[in-house]
Amino acid sequence: MNRKVTVVGGAGNVGATVARAIADRELADVVIVDIAESKSQGIALDLLEACPIEGSDSRIIGVGATEDGWKETANSDVVVITSGVPRKPGMSRDDLLNVNFGIMKAVTEQIVKYSPNTIIVPVANPLDAMCQAVYKLSRFPKSRVIGMAGVLDSARMRTFIAMEANVSVENVHAFVLGGHGDTMVPLPRYSTISGIPLPDYPGMTPEKIAAIAKRTADGGAEITRLVGTSAWYAPGSAAAEMVEVILKDKKKILPCSVYLEGEYGINNLFVGVPVKLGARGIDQIIQIKLTAEEDAALKKSAAAVKELIDVIKV
Repeated sequence: MNRKVTVVGGAGNVGATVARAIADRELADVVIVDIAESKSQGIALDLLEACPIEGSDSRIIGVGATEDGWKETANSDVVVITSGVPRKPGMSRDDLLNVNFGIMKAVTEQIVKYSPNTIIVPVANPLDAMCQAVYKLSRFPKSRVIGMAGVLDSARMRTFIAMEANVSVENVHAFVLGGHGDTMVPLPRYSTISGIPLPDYPGMTPEKIAAIAKRTADGGAEITRLVGTSAWYAPGSAAAEMVEVILKDKKKILPCSVYLEGEYGINNLFVGVPVKLGARGIDQIIQIKLTAEEDAALKKSAAAVKELIDVIKV
């Protein structure tokens, strides 16, 4: 297989889920990079041994975050960054930001060195701020740094809509804009059940829609309360979908965190909006008409992202 995807932080839950999805679908060979070298090797071997069962000829190796390890990532088509630390008791938001910013510095330097033509998909939180950091540090074109956020948020919203309406998730499309956090902006007007806008679907009251939107925004925190740590299956699947769309040049429209330069009236910030993805990364940023209320919510979300950016000064 000629295509190669590197998963940084691949020994963690999210990274391993991304790596497995890519291998299961036989999208590319996979290099798992992690500071826990032995664990990355073990996970890679476990995934490789699953390939005969899945009918996949993807090759998977695990390496440490060393010079020799990074050499194995050379000429990757896509690099997914899942590394980063979760917020711990007593750690301020600014502390978390600065720790993860430091990780992005170290990782991005190696990515640029060994895969200067790659497309980077950051997954680490706080997502939008980390995207901005990678973009500025890499000096890549904005089309080649694409944050995974809206795919996950929209999947959560689709799940809750399907549960409430008792329909197949395949009938449901959901639309979420804004930063990946409490201020995200679910858009019921653009969310549909078999083509029917959510507000027009029988039995879908404003109260039910509001509850779905709130649960969507609280989706990550809900998992953390139940499990005691961040989610990994859905985030991993979301990142893998983005990788598949890029590698197959599918020109699929997905909500992603991208660098805006005037679109939606937002400048010089990574914010979640619908984009057409393909082999070159971002093929097109899709602009839709928003109501005054929706526009205000998006601007509020962008302002929350800006606060994070100001902390790390990128």
